[in-house]
Amino acid sequence: MIETAHRRHAHGAPAAKRQDKDAIQQREMSDKKATQDVQSAHGPSGTAAPGRLRSRTMHEGALRAPTRAFLRAIGQDDDDIAAAHVGVIHTGGEMSPCNTTLRDQAQHAKAGIYAGGGTPHECPVVSVSDGLSVAHPGMRFSLVSRELIADSVEATVRGHQWDGIFGLGGCDKNMPGLVMGMVRCNVPAVFLYGGAALPGRSGGRDVNIVDAYEMIGQVIAGRASEQELEQMSRDCLPTAGACAGQYTANTMGMVGEALGLSPLGSSMVPAVFSSRAPLACRAGRALMRSILGDGPRPRDIVTRKSLENACLVVAATGGSTNAPLHIPAIAHEAGIRFTLDDVSQVLARTPLIADLKPGGRFLARDVYYAGGAPVILKALLDGGYLHGDCITFTGRTLAEELNGTQTPDGEVVRPVGDAIAPTGGVVVLKGNLAPDGALLKVAGLQRLQHRGPARVFESEEHCLQAVQAMAYTPGDVIVIRGEGPKGGPGMRAMLGITALLYGQGSGEKVALVTDGRFSGATRGMCIGYVSPESASGGPLGLLRDGDVIEIDARAEVAMLHVEVGDEEMAARREALAARGPGQRRRLGGLLEKYAAMVGPANLGALTHSGVPEDEL
Repeated sequence: MIETAHRRHAHGAPAAKRQDKDAIQQREMSDKKATQDVQSAHGPSGTAAPGRLRSRTMHEGALRAPTRAFLRAIGQDDDDIAAAHVGVIHTGGEMSPCNTTLRDQAQHAKAGIYAGGGTPHECPVVSVSDGLSVAHPGMRFSLVSRELIADSVEATVRGHQWDGIFGLGGCDKNMPGLVMGMVRCNVPAVFLYGGAALPGRSGGRDVNIVDAYEMIGQVIAGRASEQELEQMSRDCLPTAGACAGQYTANTMGMVGEALGLSPLGSSMVPAVFSSRAPLACRAGRALMRSILGDGPRPRDIVTRKSLENACLVVAATGGSTNAPLHIPAIAHEAGIRFTLDDVSQVLARTPLIADLKPGGRFLARDVYYAGGAPVILKALLDGGYLHGDCITFTGRTLAEELNGTQTPDGEVVRPVGDAIAPTGGVVVLKGNLAPDGALLKVAGLQRLQHRGPARVFESEEHCLQAVQAMAYTPGDVIVIRGEGPKGGPGMRAMLGITALLYGQGSGEKVALVTDGRFSGATRGMCIGYVSPESASGGPLGLLRDGDVIEIDARAEVAMLHVEVGDEEMAARREALAARGPGQRRRLGGLLEKYAAMVGPANLGALTHSGVPEDEL
């Protein structure tokens, strides 16, 4: 297990100090062995041993003399060229606080790779910030960027024949995008989440970015002033890092650990903590041990069992509803069919044991001090839920990596015997409005049933206007259609609307149903990812104002139903077909390509047919 500062602080006893000393000695022995492996692989003259490294394709032989010139031109000597070449693929940049620290963390990862006998190549890739694209048309590019990132990983790794991948991400879509690319390329790899921001303080309490979103609704409802909103915007995000609650970034950080692709104990270390530097360095050295020691590859690690482990940690923490969109997409890259139905089975049997925002009380920083994601995983293992025999990128099993993990603190994380709820914090609903499923985060909901008339909107913009004017009635079911992966295109997240509703005090007085997405920070009776989407002929496209919709999110029911008879729905479908497709503006560019290729949300919103036959 990767040691972190909080674990040293939490134990503190002399026995723990001895364990720390033993762990240091073990790491030193491992590093010495890795160096010997490098020397053995390279030979005394620095020539790579036959069959060891795929990067030899790039630079060996007379025909590759110009390639060696290119490598020397970027500062490499003969030993560097003969070593394993590792792509350090990160999304660092100044497009959001989630990404700001990643470039610096990448430098520490490179140091670890070099210390482990490898030659790192920094490869930045594009990232789209949900925080800067929320509530305007730019959000259409958020989910699309996941595919761009996965494709970019494939392009640089296969194009340059890198021997391994160190992936480093920190925002909602760049994290699954990097992991998808790693699994697709299937070379030794490790993923490191860049960490969450620290919370701010306002009115004597911890606050984070969602408090600012929700205060907009309070201003509209007359419950807060614009001056208070401006002050909240100054207080809520005091440091770099991803959003502080159990939203999409932190959820996917934990998913990386549960899958076995990330160092255990890494995801909850705050982005600005100095311990991130040695963490990245150690992960780089561990990756080199995997590359030189013929360790497991991503498709050895991503199995049906490990995918179930990923779903377990989502359910147990009340994680983001985006995770059930990303986990099937990661499975697809491994050649595994893992649909929303498979996710649903795991969610329904997993207890909620972590009391985390938006439904609960605590933030990522609090999980860090409680022992990090390993505490949650170990509680699930001890409770008989987790597959402990899954292999991790270190070559050890998950159970072996979790050995010695501290017990839950009972407040931030509870043991399974004292769970907050008997089933997970996310529920898959089905019914005549969602034959292929829809998602609702139930963690923190006060009630799980709703019945009311539909208020139908054809886009996020039309609905936003109505919500800003508070032109809705308690009990309504607000329906936003045409926002799915293909119909949007891009499946926009509706955080702007859901935060307004909650801030206005209507988060559980009305329901919201859409074929679009929600932010991981969304809370309230908000149902998204409805499949099939309206643009693909889903029943959401047949709804009319006043149709009565029934929602029952109890685990044993999990139903989304419209009280309209089958004959009437068939007649509406026939009438809709007779009208023909409406005129749609030409998209052009990236969105046009995405809309032409993307599949349904319940299968992960995929854009390609599967594992490439040509492994290159």
